[in-house]
Amino acid sequence: MNVEELVRDALREQAAEQQPLGHGFTDRVLAVRRRRRARRFVSVAVATAAVVVVAVGVPLLDSGRGEARPARVLGQDRVSAHQDQSPPRDMIAAGNAVLAAYSTASVVPQTGDRGVVVRTYRLLNEKVGRYEKDTRWSYVAVAPGLRTAAVLERKLPASRIGLLDLATGEVERWIPVAHGVGGLAFSRDGSKLVATTYKDNPDLVDKTMVHGKGGSHTAWMPRLGGKVRTGFVVLDVASGKGSWTGVAAGRNLNAREDFAFSRDGALVYARVVGKHDGTEQFYDLAGKEVPAPANEKYLRWDVGARLSPNGRLAALGLTKEVAPGKSYSSIRDPRTGKEITKVRGGHLLAWADDKRLIAWERVTSLEEPYRPRLVLVTIGSDKVVPLSGVSEVNDPFSLRTWEPVFAER
Repeated sequence: MNVEELVRDALREQAAEQQPLGHGFTDRVLAVRRRRRARRFVSVAVATAAVVVVAVGVPLLDSGRGEARPARVLGQDRVSAHQDQSPPRDMIAAGNAVLAAYSTASVVPQTGDRGVVVRTYRLLNEKVGRYEKDTRWSYVAVAPGLRTAAVLERKLPASRIGLLDLATGEVERWIPVAHGVGGLAFSRDGSKLVATTYKDNPDLVDKTMVHGKGGSHTAWMPRLGGKVRTGFVVLDVASGKGSWTGVAAGRNLNAREDFAFSRDGALVYARVVGKHDGTEQFYDLAGKEVPAPANEKYLRWDVGARLSPNGRLAALGLTKEVAPGKSYSSIRDPRTGKEITKVRGGHLLAWADDKRLIAWERVTSLEEPYRPRLVLVTIGSDKVVPLSGVSEVNDPFSLRTWEPVFAER
């Protein structure tokens, strides 16, 4: 089943409750379908046995470590949690992972039947430990170290990339680009930046008539017939120099197909629109399709945590949901794909260190609307440490009301 069919199928199933769509619609449709498949699996498993977490080769950790106390930093664990805030106002961090920014989104109509998803960012001001609204940018990527962010102005595709000093809030330098840019990502060491180029705004959506059990009404959905991605530019951050490489777009859908760097920065990869959940394709810097690196062949584009800091563990997707606030995701050997253990959390976002991760975890039952919060989870422990308040979601396709941007300290 391709993305267009998934979109139409999911719209029909949810039409009676549909609200205007936020950003990342295609991603949310795929996630909705993943959760449904996981629920079917869990309904069988729970009938025969309780969930048992087995750790192979991973020592059990002190389950009491890292217990959260709001608005405090806890010793060497360096956990800053604000369980009463969603979206957060004050800094959220754990170990080496910091919530460097987050965005909210809405659809702004352009004509009677066309709109554009508009993001509003809040960036972390480390001096005061708070998130501050900055309406200048349509897209933000934060470099490791939290000193610099790469930003795009409101009109996409953008003709220049800004390097923003996060301490001052001022753009230190503009990098002009010959091909319009719509997405950005830093390499792991922060020395390089990959900018995804588009011939049109990748966030355009169309108003479409939806027919369901509750009747017919209109809803926003990705524009069919888009195929807007054109390629990527790899830039040296220090000099601003780089070259453009053309790469054809995927399926016939106006959807983001942003590039990001492989672990070592030698390759780039992007999601494959229309393939099964999580599929990604790697390219060399000349734009040629190449196999995934040995330690990344089992990773998924929709699981942000990817490899642990030491590279020995791979974060994969949701495998079990057994109760309100009790989900499990897979941790695997990155070279063999064999599962090593499961860890709490429904969506693994970032590694705090080699044992702990930040994740989204739902607080509602499987029959209720999805409402998640950020949590800190530990391999070898069933404990979770809440980091944020609960994200209230009214749209059945939405996963959250705000989207996090994590960076390494």
